[in-house]
Amino acid sequence: MTFKKRLTTNTLLALSIGFIYLWFGGLKFFSGWSPAEELAQETIYQLSFHLIPSNVSIILLAIWETLIGVLLVLNVFRRFVVIAALIHMGFTFSPIVLFPDAVFGDSVINLTLVGQYIIKNLIIVSALLKLLPLPTRLSHRQWTILQ
Repeated sequence: MTFKKRLTTNTLLALSIGFIYLWFGGLKFFSGWSPAEELAQETIYQLSFHLIPSNVSIILLAIWETLIGVLLVLNVFRRFVVIAALIHMGFTFSPIVLFPDAVFGDSVINLTLVGQYIIKNLIIVSALLKLLPLPTRLSHRQWTILQ
């Protein structure tokens, strides 16, 4: 198979998302390097009902994001990885509810830098949905739902 045939738009999409996850996840291994570190720690602390300490949560998040990045770049376990990334993306929107003052300025259309950082994830969610492989064998009911 030639390089041109192997390098599809989905491959480029997976590589670009994978590199973003690697970069952002890698920064979280080093205290103070990630601009989202404090927000991530506070969010996980709230979502875990105060059970996961901040110093542990940031490392767990770093591992999760880095693993997603590596697996997307290597193009292995695509369905599992995309689902894990979509779950992660779902959690990235939780500060909208948990910390609205950090997300919105004077009104709901006036996003802070944190809000913009969160809302841009809609693009990543859309790209991940494009990468999500469908099951190879669909029942008649499943096929009807997809149409």
